[in-house]
Amino acid sequence: MKKIIAFAGSISSASINRKLAIYASSLVKNAEVKVLDLNDYEMPLYSVDREKASGQPQEAVDFVNEIRSSDGIIISLAEYNGSYSGAFKNVFDWASRVEAKTFLGKPMLLMATSPGGRGGQSVLDMASDRFPRHDANIVGKFSLPSFNDNFGDGKISNEDLNNALQEQVKQFEESL
Repeated sequence: MKKIIAFAGSISSASINRKLAIYASSLVKNAEVKVLDLNDYEMPLYSVDREKASGQPQEAVDFVNEIRSSDGIIISLAEYNGSYSGAFKNVFDWASRVEAKTFLGKPMLLMATSPGGRGGQSVLDMASDRFPRHDANIVGKFSLPSFNDNFGDGKISNEDLNNALQEQVKQFEESL
């Protein structure tokens, strides 16, 4: 059985991106899913000086080890002011110091959602450009606009959007 990790690029206890990541991961057949919580990887803000003084935090090593031990990654990024959340960016910064090829070529389903009509498209575009430079193998992408109108009871309620996600999940499954 394949092992996938799923997480949101947010530390909010009510993260809509976490809900989307969990739902998408539930659609993957024949896979063991481990949902990560970025709150478990809280570290000091990355700086070269901190790294020289204290080395790399164990949380960064642990995060990379989760990627290393998985067969695939499902991530739904929160969009804060058109970019990654500070929490995700910090984990990403530290993880890239542990392993420059942070995503280790693992198949990735890259997603974003937001309450607005663009569905986190800016952060999705940014990650689509940046992540391959860290060896992400993005095999599917999905943006869910207007989360509160299109998601309820733990799933996407809009049939067209749900079908679009299922197609991306199928591509992800086939790449595992």
